[in-house]
Amino acid sequence: MAEIKSGSAAPRYQPYVPVETDMKEFTIKALILGLIMSVILGAANAYLGLKAGMTIAATYPAAVIGMALLRIMKGSILEENFARTVGSIGESVAAGAIFTLPAFFIAGIWPEFATVGHYLESTLIMLAGGVLGIMFVALLRRVMVEDVELPFPESVAAGEIHKAGRSGGTGAKFLFSAMGVGALIQSLGQFKFFATSWEHFISFTKTIIPLRASGQAVGQSGILLSSPGVSPAYMGVGYIIGPKLASLNFSGGLLAWGLFVPILTYFIGPTLIPEGAGAEEGTWVAMANNVWRFIVRPIAIGGMLMSAAFTLFRMRKSLITGIRRSIGDVKKAATGEHTIIRTEKDINFKWIVIGILLTGVVTFFIYNYFAQDVTAALVATIVMIIAGFFFAAVSGYLVGIIGSSNNPISGLTLSTLLVAALLMVALGMTGHTGVAAVLGVAAVVCVSSAVAGEMLQDLKVGHILGGTPWKMQVGDLFGVALAAIVMFIPLVVLQQGDINAGKMAIPPYEGGFGGPKLPAPQASLMALLSQGIVKGEMAWPLIIVGMLMGLGLILMQVRSPMLVSVGMYLPLETTFAIFIGGLFKGVVDRINLKKQHNDAQKARIENTGVLLASGLIAGEALIGLVFAALAFAEIPLFAIFKEPSFITSLVIFAIIGWILIKIPVKNAGKPDEPAPPTAVM
Repeated sequence: MAEIKSGSAAPRYQPYVPVETDMKEFTIKALILGLIMSVILGAANAYLGLKAGMTIAATYPAAVIGMALLRIMKGSILEENFARTVGSIGESVAAGAIFTLPAFFIAGIWPEFATVGHYLESTLIMLAGGVLGIMFVALLRRVMVEDVELPFPESVAAGEIHKAGRSGGTGAKFLFSAMGVGALIQSLGQFKFFATSWEHFISFTKTIIPLRASGQAVGQSGILLSSPGVSPAYMGVGYIIGPKLASLNFSGGLLAWGLFVPILTYFIGPTLIPEGAGAEEGTWVAMANNVWRFIVRPIAIGGMLMSAAFTLFRMRKSLITGIRRSIGDVKKAATGEHTIIRTEKDINFKWIVIGILLTGVVTFFIYNYFAQDVTAALVATIVMIIAGFFFAAVSGYLVGIIGSSNNPISGLTLSTLLVAALLMVALGMTGHTGVAAVLGVAAVVCVSSAVAGEMLQDLKVGHILGGTPWKMQVGDLFGVALAAIVMFIPLVVLQQGDINAGKMAIPPYEGGFGGPKLPAPQASLMALLSQGIVKGEMAWPLIIVGMLMGLGLILMQVRSPMLVSVGMYLPLETTFAIFIGGLFKGVVDRINLKKQHNDAQKARIENTGVLLASGLIAGEALIGLVFAALAFAEIPLFAIFKEPSFITSLVIFAIIGWILIKIPVKNAGKPDEPAPPTAVM
């Protein structure tokens, strides 16, 4: 690691591009490219997060796309760094939006989601949270990115990808090719070339069971079998998180559909299904789905709540360290070590203070609009600023340790929501106004924490490459502003498109946020908790059962109780598809072991596989938005086959498996070749 000395000052890290170099960085072409990627990658993550409850880090796709296009335009490495920074910030705004904004609809605060008023409210919430996150990061940057105790694994990987691009290797062909495959498969599914899923109720023997009211009834036991969904995106997610985490997620689906639903259906069925209807499969399928939706999912939410609390408990030392660090950083920023070298210039401190104050004023008016109470709005604003600052520091600290892909934003937001809800109750706020104020606080803090974590990760990449901090921060202000303005649109398209698709489906289903196609697990959890605390509508018995289940998983030392609970909450076809993707990654790991690949070969395989999986996710997500827009406009699609066969779907699984297994292994290279940068560390 090279160092330079300035007089008697302490040695400083020498970045890839020397401090004295006057290289193009903040240019119009880099800004425009970054803004386009911010919108596209943000919309793709909104699609994935609402359907699967998880997002993917946009840093790597933004880095690869930025390099591929800017190399054609003769752009510099600092322009690539700037474009990636702006391009990846849309994903964090989208994460904050999908975790909270649908909760307004699910909780009944917004009877109609797509209105001009709700667009303005959402835009202001996202803008306020995004600006606060950037302002807080400008205060925290200097110490955090220079702290040798924070490894910033994903930042180091992204920096190495940019360096590799200078020598001609970008991996863009893998990313873009996989995007095309993902889009094609999703399109063929929409046009009914193959069956996207399959389900069948398997009935077991009937048994006489005692009923307190009627004496006896016939209880029918059975299991609703479901295939994995034919989804390149879900399988790509499974590949990225690996076989162990994918198996944990799928285990939740097995608990829900292999244990809870059959048992509850056995006892509930005789009391609700008329005599003689037991032989009708559709009746029992509907019963099983209703049991899962109204009984099992609240239990899963209880498990998610206990898991979030346990996660925060495990991170207590990191949380305390992050809070102490943030307080110390503010003191240093206020007293000011004014440096003049390019790589240490942040946004001016006075503009940071002005930005925080103006954002606080805006959020005060938002909360007053929600709560219709000045005192409650003032308290909510104070809670938002304090919690936002501390959680921005904690988010950045956690990103420095584990990377943004694993940053528990929803857990941090949940903590804020609980504090805000209890304060609203203490102030006498009840009903829709109290719930709206609580969700407003949680939404701003969620966006702020997500943006802060992503921004610090990108600033660390800039620190490695020699980027100018204030330019990256200003660029992200543009990215946050544009993402806040447009991110409501894909949410509306997905929401209304799913509602319209549900009306046209046979049999019809209840679409929209919280429905089978857009479960939005984090937003549903936020809505349920805020309603339960403020309005007293929480299904406490089921929630408590779920919390006890979560405690049991913790006592069994399950690696991630949260993933198991989320697996219970999501449709089985989703968790099954994620599991299949994890199996593909497991096969690759076994091949590595069997062929005794060295670290360099494993790194090449890992890099290629992650780029292919990311491409499948992005391709399905982007074309999925197109079909959602067609459904939104109520434009019917033609069907290639009236009743498509699931046998064809098996061929699709084989093709995706070949892409995610054969191509990465084929690109392992020779043992004596140097190791490339890895996309995941």
